[in-house]
Amino acid sequence: MPLYLSEMAPYKYRGALNIGFQLSITVGILVANVLNYFFAKIKGGWGWRLSLGGAMVPALIITVGSLVLPDTPNSMIERGDHEKARAQLQRVRGVSDVDEEFNDLVEASEASRQVEHPWRNLLQRKYRPHLTMAVLIPFFQQLTGINVIMFYAPVLFSSIGFKDDAALMSAVITGVVNVVATCVSIYGVDKWGRRALFLEGGVQMLICQVPSNLNLQCT
Repeated sequence: MPLYLSEMAPYKYRGALNIGFQLSITVGILVANVLNYFFAKIKGGWGWRLSLGGAMVPALIITVGSLVLPDTPNSMIERGDHEKARAQLQRVRGVSDVDEEFNDLVEASEASRQVEHPWRNLLQRKYRPHLTMAVLIPFFQQLTGINVIMFYAPVLFSSIGFKDDAALMSAVITGVVNVVATCVSIYGVDKWGRRALFLEGGVQMLICQVPSNLNLQCT
């Protein structure tokens, strides 16, 4: 999905629209936490069935939506359908003069066809920094434990002494912070630059890890 958004979005708003995918995830997490909070109050203890079955709704929307989404102009060019690609580009941009962007896409496609052994080229010395960053960034992001926080927030808060309602509400608050942070990224990604946000996010992650590591050492 991020790749699809990147190919369909205009250059000027590519970063913001790409992060829009992440915004959808964070909003979905927030909505799920809010629903779980209220479903937990249902008498009889069967509210968990609504929480579990509710996941079918967004899954169904994604499945149906994927069936009606058009191909990207870039993918059409890769298959040799240049005329269809031009028409599709005019449709998504809303203007008839798309020659400059269309020619850029065609040139990029032709240049990529000239590359021999693309997978082997990734191991070349000049590409090693890019490959290293592409592997280590998501690796360390997951290693910080963010999935534990987002997926098991109610259980985590319960384990440190919160009651059931307080644990669920804490998960809601965590979801709100997540959405706000994503909105800040959408606003600033094309204004401040991706590198600035990347460095700023890394500093925040480091600062948040320090207290937890100190607590582990103390225990």
